[in-house]
Amino acid sequence: MNPILSLFSILYFTSQNFFAWIFGPSRSPSRSFNKGLPKRKIAIIGAGLTGVSSAAHCIGHGFEVQIFEARGKEKGLGGIWSRVNSTSALQIHSIMYRFHPTVQYKHAYPTQHEIRDQIVDLWKRYDLEERTEFGTPVTSVKKAKSSGKWVINNHPEKYGSFDGVIAAVGVCGDPKMPTLPDQDQFDGTICHSSNLDGKDIKGKKALIIGGGASAIEALEFAVASGASEIDVLSRSDKWIIPRNILVQSLLAMNIWGEEISLSWLPEWLLRKFFYRDLEDIAPESGLFTTTPMANSDLFNLIREGKARWLRGDIDSVKKSGILFNHRSGDTPKGGPGYEKLVEGDIIIMATGFKRPTLSFLPRIHSKIITLPGLHLSICANNSTYVNAIGTVGNIHIGIYTRFLLMFLTDPLTNPTEERMKTWIDFTRWMKQGAPPRAFDFFTYTELIYWFVFLVLVNPFRWKWALFILFGVGQTLPLEIVREESAFRERLQNQRDN
Repeated sequence: MNPILSLFSILYFTSQNFFAWIFGPSRSPSRSFNKGLPKRKIAIIGAGLTGVSSAAHCIGHGFEVQIFEARGKEKGLGGIWSRVNSTSALQIHSIMYRFHPTVQYKHAYPTQHEIRDQIVDLWKRYDLEERTEFGTPVTSVKKAKSSGKWVINNHPEKYGSFDGVIAAVGVCGDPKMPTLPDQDQFDGTICHSSNLDGKDIKGKKALIIGGGASAIEALEFAVASGASEIDVLSRSDKWIIPRNILVQSLLAMNIWGEEISLSWLPEWLLRKFFYRDLEDIAPESGLFTTTPMANSDLFNLIREGKARWLRGDIDSVKKSGILFNHRSGDTPKGGPGYEKLVEGDIIIMATGFKRPTLSFLPRIHSKIITLPGLHLSICANNSTYVNAIGTVGNIHIGIYTRFLLMFLTDPLTNPTEERMKTWIDFTRWMKQGAPPRAFDFFTYTELIYWFVFLVLVNPFRWKWALFILFGVGQTLPLEIVREESAFRERLQNQRDN
């Protein structure tokens, strides 16, 4: 009912239509490939958010695709968003989760149903139903010696061969359920945080194991379900930032993607104006070292006595709860603390998910393409990052995909092995002061210098600049590529003669 929020919502809904009109790849791509250039086919591994978005970009720009998904349609289509609770929702504003230009969100922080519906709608809109193989785990991606094309699972007769491969397996696989010491003694229920639908915990004492985004979701579920007491037992502290589009956008504008000399300023502001009296649970590590959690209600829940956030280690599970070593903020994991029994009726394991393997690929480069061997026709899209702020499932899916399309279409844009190593060394040099490794943390604006380095250093890539960054136009700059190809052929003929 707030007039300012209403105005913002109207502008957001209008802008979504504008973005779809300007930047959305056509569902009826150009037939330009029929004029002298072969139509390329790309294998996409994974039918989650990234796989479906990548496939839509490829189809919209005149490429053919085949999606391979290990799970069945019910749990595979939509990826992790088909395997979490119906109460799960975005912790960042949906502006920062626009995984394709044609996405049409109805809410600022959509729930699991709305996000999955958007993925399925995109899948149908770009006719990907007939291009998806469900129940097909990919165990190997190898290059055929005769054709030089990629073969899936050593079965070219069944699946065909491919000019390029996009690995879009994501970072969340099966639930991670570590065994707690003496957990068989517990009289209550033990379940994973992704399996809370249908659980009745009204009036019960909930013990939440973990300190990440899954713990926040589990805590919100417990509060909404009327749990009598809620204790979050976390081994370490992670940064918590407000569910605020302005704050999240400003933090994502750290172009260096690492702790810098001014990082103390947002950290100090968060401690003084957001954590306030709960500074004790603020981490000692820098903000730009791990993925923060976004929540504006957690601290109020703690202040109101509806939840407790305890830092420490689990000693063992008892019949009525967990024997817990409660540590102070400056005490390392496993260090001395105050031992206490935290009673509970249900233990919720907010311990995250196993990371899907990329072992089916040749040895891959950290972010976009592969080496050694310079497999420029492979893109590891949204499946190799470790930590980030405001970048998961957004515009970089399209940018990475369009880099791959450029390499497949225009051989003059392909870098040498030495240039690729230079790019790796450059990124490491840029982030040499970062506490994590150079490719372990990422922000939106870090794409700026990646884009500048990868595009501007090669004049043959300049004609692709707007296409890579924005997907501008429904077709690739094929006329220029054809002229360049014809020119190379003439030069070759002159050498032969």
